[in-house]
Amino acid sequence: MLPTILKAILFLPWCLALPVPPTTDLEGWDFVKDYFHRFFLTKKALPLLTEGEQIRFLQQFFHLNVTGLLNKETLDILRRPRCGVPDVAEYSISPGRPKWDKHTLTYSIINYPYDMKTSTVKDIIHDAVSIWSSVTPLIFQQVEGQDADIKISFWALAHGDGFPFDGPGGVLGHAFFPNSEAPGIVHFDKDEHWSTSYRGINLFLVATHELGHSLGLFHSGNPNSIMYPTYEYQDLRTFHLSVDDIKRIQQLYGRKTFF
Repeated sequence: MLPTILKAILFLPWCLALPVPPTTDLEGWDFVKDYFHRFFLTKKALPLLTEGEQIRFLQQFFHLNVTGLLNKETLDILRRPRCGVPDVAEYSISPGRPKWDKHTLTYSIINYPYDMKTSTVKDIIHDAVSIWSSVTPLIFQQVEGQDADIKISFWALAHGDGFPFDGPGGVLGHAFFPNSEAPGIVHFDKDEHWSTSYRGINLFLVATHELGHSLGLFHSGNPNSIMYPTYEYQDLRTFHLSVDDIKRIQQLYGRKTFF
């Protein structure tokens, strides 16, 4: 059983803090403490938990074998590339669930990654928004320029929002929620090797994840969910939203109706 403090933290509003900046890679327990601080708790609350409690919490969250021991399985998943949005926030910047108050949303692609055709990126983003519109009444319309609900861009290292990227690996992207101070902003790390396949980092999978945040979805602890915080390639030929993804997006926007 997890201690009361962890149970309370687990049910606080998720992800309504801003994305978190990267940090230097540390070894062993120092790495775990840093990871826990960046994505789950502040340093003020961290001393309330023992090392074993922190490790058990992480193992439970990532659906690992809960041992309380810092084993290879736990370290391996913590070292995976992941989303920069924290998994549990201490507080919500606004009450209720974050969502758009309309069903027709515009999006724009401000700039593009290295070594990928503009037309390819446009097709990928179209496919990613279509994943979410296929199960909800949401309608997405691409527009040009900055005047859009969802603004998608690629940046390397520091890029003006206070949350710099860290080069290849590490944090792949971050997004801001509909009721945040920067609603609909979606950033990707331009230094990643973005691809359309299993090589490098598949842009479609990460874009679908970050767009989920821009629509109001928090991270999921379900490894089968596209909103799981760490990246793992999935075969695009068989990719589909999990039952968990569909249930949670429909709780925000309702089911798609067919006439």
